[in-house]
Amino acid sequence: MPLDPQVAALLEKMNAAGAAPIGAIPMEQARAGAVGLISWQGLAPEVAQVQEMTIPGPMSDLPVRVYTPVTSSADGATIVYFHGGGWFRGTLEVYNTPCRHLANATGCTVVSVDYRLAPENKFPAPLEDAWAVTCATAERLAAISPQRRLIVAGDSSGGNLAAVVARRARDAGGPPIAAQLLIYPVTNYAFDTPSYAEFAEGYSLTRASMETCWGYYLSDPAEGADPDASPLRAADFTGLPPAVILTCEYDPLRDDGEQYAAKLQAAGVPVHHVRLPGLIHGALQMTGIVEASKSIFEEAGVGLREILMENEWSGEKWR
Repeated sequence: MPLDPQVAALLEKMNAAGAAPIGAIPMEQARAGAVGLISWQGLAPEVAQVQEMTIPGPMSDLPVRVYTPVTSSADGATIVYFHGGGWFRGTLEVYNTPCRHLANATGCTVVSVDYRLAPENKFPAPLEDAWAVTCATAERLAAISPQRRLIVAGDSSGGNLAAVVARRARDAGGPPIAAQLLIYPVTNYAFDTPSYAEFAEGYSLTRASMETCWGYYLSDPAEGADPDASPLRAADFTGLPPAVILTCEYDPLRDDGEQYAAKLQAAGVPVHHVRLPGLIHGALQMTGIVEASKSIFEEAGVGLREILMENEWSGEKWR
């Protein structure tokens, strides 16, 4: 379908203001600019509770923010959420409103993770933080009730971390992951898909921006071949947790997510995939200015309910 009219108006406004994409401005300026996304989000919805906590990480304690939804789901699922931002920017505060929306839309408790950022902490440091928080959260849930289910989730580079954590949990024999929610995830260190060509420029996130983000994350381009950096390059997709994968029509990363969905489906993994029409990368941050962006949270809720109802962890595999 055509570009959403509100998205088109936003892009026109950004172009008129001379907004420069990531990679065309200094890193610290790009980081500071992420705070401006808060103004796009609209009013933060009420949730039942917000708690500030820390969880032991590989190098130091990691701050997390825990959101309890207004109405919790019956199965008590918890989402460990890794924010986007190209591995180098993003904060708990920038993701405060999105995590509130996600908690209420899914009925799940959301644990938002303030992992270490590149380039000060390059691959695999953010991943190791993501893994540590996932394991610690699983231990706490098991102490409460073994029926409580754990979901890993993230958008963009955070979706990359969630996908790798899900595979690592499979390979390590746990913790059991009930589902993975991947919102326009980065899945491959490559820039050769049709969506990278079609949306290389002019849609906020550019191909050059992604090249810059990868440059911040990796110490050496050769690391991009590692499945822990590029989950699409994993040798085996069987037995991975069911996935909800949301992609945006006008996004250079669209095919990253859709190729990953295809790999999972070919391996017999249940997948709920939706391509969100008319939207661009970063739509999760636009709920105050683009009405259609709210569909991200609606589809996340629908997809997770579908996945959790239809699939059950037996202790050894999904059935």
